[in-house]
Amino acid sequence: MHFLPLLLLIAGSATVAGAARRTPVPAPLLLVAAGLAVSYVPGVPNYELDPEIVLPLVLPPLLYTAATESSYLDLRAQLRPVALLSVGYVLFATLAVGWAAYLIVPGLPLTAALVLGAVVAPPDAVAATAVARRVGLPSRITTILQGESLVNDATAITAYRVALAATIGEGASWAGGIVEFLVAAVGGVAVGLLLMMPIHWLRTHLKEALLQNTLSLLIPFVAYGLAEWVHASGVLAVVVVGLYLGYRNWQVDFATRLQEEAVWKMVAFLLESAVFALIGLQLPVVLEGLGENEGLRATWYAVAVFLIVVVTRFVWVYPATFLPRMLSARIRAREENPTWKGPFIIAWAGMRGVVSLAIAFSIPLTVHGGEDFPERNLILFLTFTTVIGTLVIQGLTLPPLIRVLRLPGRDVQAETLAEANAQAQASRIAEARLDELLADEHNALPPPLVDRLRTVLERRRNAVWERLGAVNPVTGETSDDTYSRLSREMIGAEREVFVTLRDGRYIDDEMLRTLLRRLDLEEAAAYREVS
Repeated sequence: MHFLPLLLLIAGSATVAGAARRTPVPAPLLLVAAGLAVSYVPGVPNYELDPEIVLPLVLPPLLYTAATESSYLDLRAQLRPVALLSVGYVLFATLAVGWAAYLIVPGLPLTAALVLGAVVAPPDAVAATAVARRVGLPSRITTILQGESLVNDATAITAYRVALAATIGEGASWAGGIVEFLVAAVGGVAVGLLLMMPIHWLRTHLKEALLQNTLSLLIPFVAYGLAEWVHASGVLAVVVVGLYLGYRNWQVDFATRLQEEAVWKMVAFLLESAVFALIGLQLPVVLEGLGENEGLRATWYAVAVFLIVVVTRFVWVYPATFLPRMLSARIRAREENPTWKGPFIIAWAGMRGVVSLAIAFSIPLTVHGGEDFPERNLILFLTFTTVIGTLVIQGLTLPPLIRVLRLPGRDVQAETLAEANAQAQASRIAEARLDELLADEHNALPPPLVDRLRTVLERRRNAVWERLGAVNPVTGETSDDTYSRLSREMIGAEREVFVTLRDGRYIDDEMLRTLLRRLDLEEAAAYREVS
């Protein structure tokens, strides 16, 4: 891809994603729609999705971002449903969709049909969780969807490689496939375990935030590349490293965390925007390979495969939810009895994404003996229509479906109360530590500075409790909100004075940057983002 088309893709997708924030339509869906529309514009270059770019260069940072933002403890608590979806369901979908495609499409070999099954098996929960956050799904469902998306790509890629080897004549058996899957899984986890502690040691011993964040940008590529080099799962290696570093992130200094959060938010925003736009832009490439005479036949196959993919997920999710409870008294005693609504949302949130397309485009043109890969263009088309169908149909209907089912959302009051209790405990310990330090004559401070330390501590303690109280009837703000707003207004007034002094040559630009950074840090402390 040349520089100008790439620049236009990034700028255009970022613009559409930014505009989506002002609409009720989730950004992934608007980006796909924009990509489809732009693909018909004359003169727009063909943006063929290159698996050599997407899998090693786009997938690792997206996985790493999702892993570091995930809760290791929550995922561990939901390990059974996550494993059943990310491993069990993907393998089941590979076999079910592959077998159905073999029966539906005349002349499609079973091995090639299983390639199709593996390609469309892994849901892309980026879109689902984006909708979930917007609508406010229960945290357990969101955790399960996020956990599934972290691991299912590894399962699908391994299943695809086994089916592909059988199709192109390299020989593959069920026993060999199971061995390959275990080697890839165990190897990927082993590489992640091998890397996570040395990388964390580096992160905590590098003294400059700039160097630490440079390392942070390299981590997913190093983990993925090393694992793939030893023929293990790069996906699992990235996930293991990301989960560990996210769990230990509190041990990194504050400057690194502030900078790292901003950097990775930007990286994830640009990559997610670009990949969803790329999905829509694949239409000309897919149709060109399909040919004019196959359109009607392929359309019927596309509808059938889409319906099979949707139904297959329901067929798996409900037994996977309720059978373990029926078979295990321990599970019944430990976990709440789920209703039919939660599994329904999980099943309906099985939207496919860019990984499916990237795997499909990696299918070779020929098999052993130089013959064309059987129905390769049709497999590409069916993958594309399944991705578009699930994103558009399921993505658009998921928010109203959640509202109709009236699933209990996040308990904001309970979360705020837990936050307030945690802050109160921390404040008591901090106050005791302050008294201990002030008792040492080496830490003597003038009374005004001591009062300032205590005031800051008291404000942190009271701020969360104030969110539980009444709001201003005129502005709708809590006292904490008003405090933050007024603080920012004061800082803004100071900032304007500094700029005026610089413009009048009373201070130079270097001093201006020093003063502005000090204000920026104070404003960051005064600003509380409510997500």
